[in-house]
Amino acid sequence: MVRDYDIVVIGAGHAGCEAALAASRMGMSTCIFTMNLDSIAQMSCNPAIGGLAKGHLVREIDALGGEMARVADSAGIQFRVLNRSKGPAVWSLRAQADRVLYRINMRKVLEKQKNLDIKQASVEKLVVDDGGIQGVMTSLGILYKCRKVIIATGTFLKGLIHIGLDSYSAGRAGEFASVGLADSLRELGFRLGRLKTGTPPRIDARSVDFSGTVPQYGDKPPEPFSYSTTEIANPQLPCFITYTNKKTHDIILNNLDRSPLYSGRIKGIGPRYCPSIEDKVVRFAHRDRHQIFLEPEGLDTVEYYANGISTSLPVSVQLEVVRSIKGLENAEIMRPGYAIEYDFVIPTQLNHALETKKIEGLYLAGQINGTSGYEEAAAQGLMSGINAALSIKCADPLVLQRNEAYIGVLIDDLVTRGTNEPYRMFTSRAEFRLLLRHDNADMRLMDKGHEIGLLDDDVYERFILRRNAIENEKSRIMGERIKPDKINPYLREINTSEISEAETLSQLLRRPELTYEFIGRFSPPDIRLSGDEMKAVEVEVKYEGYIRRQLDMVEKMRRLEKRAIPPGFDFAAINGLSKEVLSKLKDIRPANIGQASRVAGVTPAAVSLIMVALEKKRRFNAKKKSAC
Repeated sequence: MVRDYDIVVIGAGHAGCEAALAASRMGMSTCIFTMNLDSIAQMSCNPAIGGLAKGHLVREIDALGGEMARVADSAGIQFRVLNRSKGPAVWSLRAQADRVLYRINMRKVLEKQKNLDIKQASVEKLVVDDGGIQGVMTSLGILYKCRKVIIATGTFLKGLIHIGLDSYSAGRAGEFASVGLADSLRELGFRLGRLKTGTPPRIDARSVDFSGTVPQYGDKPPEPFSYSTTEIANPQLPCFITYTNKKTHDIILNNLDRSPLYSGRIKGIGPRYCPSIEDKVVRFAHRDRHQIFLEPEGLDTVEYYANGISTSLPVSVQLEVVRSIKGLENAEIMRPGYAIEYDFVIPTQLNHALETKKIEGLYLAGQINGTSGYEEAAAQGLMSGINAALSIKCADPLVLQRNEAYIGVLIDDLVTRGTNEPYRMFTSRAEFRLLLRHDNADMRLMDKGHEIGLLDDDVYERFILRRNAIENEKSRIMGERIKPDKINPYLREINTSEISEAETLSQLLRRPELTYEFIGRFSPPDIRLSGDEMKAVEVEVKYEGYIRRQLDMVEKMRRLEKRAIPPGFDFAAINGLSKEVLSKLKDIRPANIGQASRVAGVTPAAVSLIMVALEKKRRFNAKKKSAC
């Protein structure tokens, strides 16, 4: 035994980094273990942070006091808000990142963090006694005692890489897999599954004819992820778009027998929403082309990521495929694509704090829970670190509700519904996405981040000023009325209908063709708002009716969430539940009626039976108590 810690984090990917930083910043003595110090915060797949729904997660991480947004801003080389042509509920920020700069900057943050030790070692075994975590054992037989353990191992649990019909054990290309830890989890009685993901070949930019591609530039000026970022300092680079074609597809179809995915060598289930190029060609045979994004890996490298042609075909076939694509006729592959299989823990074995139900003090975060993506991993890492620290402080866990954050949707989906394929966040997974916009993550979560001690006072004070400015301006717009003679000349300028009697500024702003900037021309506020603040006011006013309706739905859901189900409640005693429903209720042990209603396979009729049983039990207990 070397020494004791409050919290041990296994794995230093995106989940592990957020978990370790949260725990140490909340005053816990923390140690993070990685199999390679040079791979801390490695961007194993695409060189980008954010994207549809994922950008929401990054903003929420930042609002709670996490680190991903700040490091992404420091390493960002292109920023774009996606879905601008659609409603504000689905706008989402995405940034290309310099992979090396991201990794270096995150490691700097970890190395400067008080209460945090970083160690290179392979953790092979969990030390458990009397149903609670006691420590971890490394491959060298060194014991580290601790009160809580957070496992954030990514794709390393029994990782197996496939390239063509060749395969070898690895956590990712060039790094060892974690075998002993997977065996330790099985020995402790956890149910594990097998998933698969993949990556495309990386291309040497010097061999690319970019005149055969279409450049895609970022926004000017670039919009940062973090509320604390004042400017983006890095030079900004374009991406480039090209497409597969019939020749590409014929090459793939003629070599399917050499694909581990179609020859039966791969057993794990792959991501439905980010399939390999082999899958795309077979499943979408009617499509004559598929889009490819050539994404720069950094400012000081010629390496480009060929997003859209993830593959595990043999290297010789990968080269044929690449060279069949316009602009890539003479391309050289710097790193081949590959598929990787890995173990994951069925996430319904966790509670909403991301603590395992079986072992007290053991938390899981990231791809070990069946998710895919840096952002989903970082969100879970942050929450596991927070909740492990809160548990040591004997405080209630921080559980975000589905109406409060995409993080709440993510975790509730995992622990209530589970997953049998790599889980990816989408805006469509959220019932209240108009409330969960990427522009209002601070309004939803900064109070919580400050309360638990993760958000700096200066950041929080700036947030208070921003919130007050927005609320004051909304009040002014709702109450201030304007007469026809003052506004109609402006309305005539833009060829829109005039008003015949005085209207509030909010009534005008609800017109689709009018903006807050237009309103400000004839009725400016006393204190000028920033661009972000103006946009927030505009969205809140324009969509007030829709927002109010969603808040009514939230209140209905909240009433169901308040109807708690006691921990030892006997579902088997309820007459009328099917064997399938009973099995799922016993496995997941929902904490309340709301969660029970979201369990896959639990019908409204079954929910009604549970509610009746709970009411009978409540009346029986009340009668028993009054008799005493």
